[in-house]
Amino acid sequence: MEKISTIYQRALERKGSEEKLQALMHPYPALVDNNQQLRQLSSDRFLAEFTKKVFQSGFVWRVVENKWPNFEQLFFEFNIEKMLMMPEEMLEQKASDPRIIRNYKKVQTIKANAQMIFETEVEHGSFASFIADWPETDIIGLWNHLKKHGQRLGGNTGPYALRALGKDTFLLSRDVEAYLRAHDLISGGLTSKTSLNSIQRCFNEWQQQSGYSLKEISRLIALSTGDNYITLDGE
Repeated sequence: MEKISTIYQRALERKGSEEKLQALMHPYPALVDNNQQLRQLSSDRFLAEFTKKVFQSGFVWRVVENKWPNFEQLFFEFNIEKMLMMPEEMLEQKASDPRIIRNYKKVQTIKANAQMIFETEVEHGSFASFIADWPETDIIGLWNHLKKHGQRLGGNTGPYALRALGKDTFLLSRDVEAYLRAHDLISGGLTSKTSLNSIQRCFNEWQQQSGYSLKEISRLIALSTGDNYITLDGE
């Protein structure tokens, strides 16, 4: 396992200067900057971001961004109570509205994920605090929670949403996966329990070595190898 200083040096050589590398390590701001601010977010912002990432999955991101004001208007700014009270026929009607991306199965996730948020609030008092207080040393556990209790939040969808909201997380992009396999840090399926536990241990160790956030380490790895596919949200 390489030290984070070695990874940093290789990324620096590839990008040419500290200034360029640092800019690439922090390309897009999140909704908030830290867990303290994350605790102050209202539940509708979590539902909105989950929904946006569900619709962006497998689709052109900028199209979703361009239509997003219509989503906000049509779904009552993702008010949890209003979404839970919405009858199925109204949800189906809204799913056919040409102002948004018409995909009924994805629209159904709005109500399902509103239910997840509501149930979490009943049990823990605040969905925002529940997310903020989840330890980054077990971020894969939070991924699994969203996948298990939410709808269509598995794969990279949940992690992308968390990153956009401001919860520190790494992403398993193509370049990050390529690095992990090239250095024999994983060998089986990327999202198998064994692989995810191994990846979490690696990121925890790199974080202890450097003090970098998981996001910074994730970006650094991506910039140190491969073709560096840069998305709107990171790697």
